[in-house]
Amino acid sequence: MRYHKPVAAALAFTAIAGLAACGGSDDIDAKPVAEIDSLSGQSTSVTLAPSFLAGLTSLKLTPAPVGSAKIEGALATFPITGGNVTYYTPGSVDPYVRGEINHNGSGLSLTGGETKVELTDFVVDPEESVLTGKVTANGKVAAESAPLFFLDGRTLKPLQPAGDTAILEGTTVSLTKEAADLLNKTFNVTALTQYFPVGVAKITVNTK
Repeated sequence: MRYHKPVAAALAFTAIAGLAACGGSDDIDAKPVAEIDSLSGQSTSVTLAPSFLAGLTSLKLTPAPVGSAKIEGALATFPITGGNVTYYTPGSVDPYVRGEINHNGSGLSLTGGETKVELTDFVVDPEESVLTGKVTANGKVAAESAPLFFLDGRTLKPLQPAGDTAILEGTTVSLTKEAADLLNKTFNVTALTQYFPVGVAKITVNTK
C-alpha cells in the first residue's frame, strides 16, 4: 500500500530521526504500512552546537559549506536529493524503518592550516541511526562511505505542518568514533571523541 505525500513526509521524518533502533522480531510475513519509492523534499539542516563551534575554534579548524550546502551563522543546510523509505508497524519487524535518505552534491569542509577535509554526499541509514558520507582529505579520497554522525531521535519534537511543508526537529547529531579518530589523525589533534555533540537537526519536506 502506498500513501500520499503528507504521510510520506511524516515517514521520511521518522526515518531520519533514527527510530529504527526499536522493534520486535523480524517477521517475514509483516506488511509495510507505507512505502516511499522516491523521496523528494527540501533539506536537512543542523544548528551547530556552541560546544562544537568552540571546539573547532580552539583547534583552529574552519568549517565551510561544500557544493549546494549552505552555512549561515550556526545553521548548516543540506538539500535532500532522493532515497526511499519503507515503514512497518512498530514491533512487527526489527528494524521497522528501512531505506536511505540521500544528500548528494553537498557537505561540510573543515580546514586547518594547509589541511582540508571534506565530508560530502551524506546518506541517512534509518536502520542503523547513522549518517554516512564520503571523506576527502586535500583532494584525495580517504573513504568513499564512512560512518560520520550518530542520529539520536529521543530528543525529537512533534511533527509541525507548515503550509505545503512539514517540519520535524530535535534529532541530536554527534560524532561517530570513526569520524572522531579520522579527524584527530588528519589534523594531528586529540580533542574530538565519540559522541562529541555536533548539533540539532531540523528536516523540512514538501507535502505537495
